[in-house]
Amino acid sequence: MFNVSYDGSGKKVLWQEFWRHEFEEALAHDPVVIVPTGSVEQHGPHCPMDVDITGPFYMAVAAARRVEEFPVLVAPPVWSGFTHYNMGFPGTISLRLETYQALLADVLRSIYANGFPRTVVINGHGGNTAPNRAVTTQLGEENIFPITFSYWQAVRDEMAAWSEADNGQVGHGGEWETSLQLYLRPHLIDRSRMVADVFPNPYSDALRSFAEYAERRRDTALHTGVMGNPLVASADKGERLFNAVVGKLIRLAREMHQAPVRQYKEFGSHCP
Repeated sequence: MFNVSYDGSGKKVLWQEFWRHEFEEALAHDPVVIVPTGSVEQHGPHCPMDVDITGPFYMAVAAARRVEEFPVLVAPPVWSGFTHYNMGFPGTISLRLETYQALLADVLRSIYANGFPRTVVINGHGGNTAPNRAVTTQLGEENIFPITFSYWQAVRDEMAAWSEADNGQVGHGGEWETSLQLYLRPHLIDRSRMVADVFPNPYSDALRSFAEYAERRRDTALHTGVMGNPLVASADKGERLFNAVVGKLIRLAREMHQAPVRQYKEFGSHCP
């Protein structure tokens, strides 16, 4: 099980734990800041509410600890997400789309204003994927260029190869999210309540890759809130998934550290 609180090295990686002089020292070495985003929402009867934020947060911390040659900081996670469609079960906390996007944008603006132009947003909630992308596109006009992705986008091939039931899809409280939690926090998974369920789509297999409705409350075939099969989940799968994402995140941080900072007006501010 991954210990997020302390790894024995004494190395600080959490933004909120830094002293002022440590920020100043980090700024001298082209640091990278990782911002985890997620949500607090129902994940079926067997998972806790914070599945979507603990995954990317723990991944960010692990990556930051493993990079030794320059500073990697983990910003306080944006734990609340855009997830109105999970409000049909108790425990979900959802922000309006405009509230969530404004919150994330202001966090990224603040990090940039502190002198940190190299930023990665790693997301763990499907409902945030499009809003995160929209925010980072918007901020480009302000000369702020984060990289944003949902963690499963970085390991599609690995998930497809390792999947036993969910065809490599991250689902919702299914094979992969449950596996990740069994690795990170097994004490918070209730195996006795696990059920398999699917997200219904009325269209043919030939169309489902692009013809898909937005989700709605309780929108699973058996009304369990699960999309996928947690019965085949395991801590071993979760560990493999975790380390695969962390490896990609480390590589991204290293390449971002080496690359020049992207500039909006690099080619001029107006047409010739």
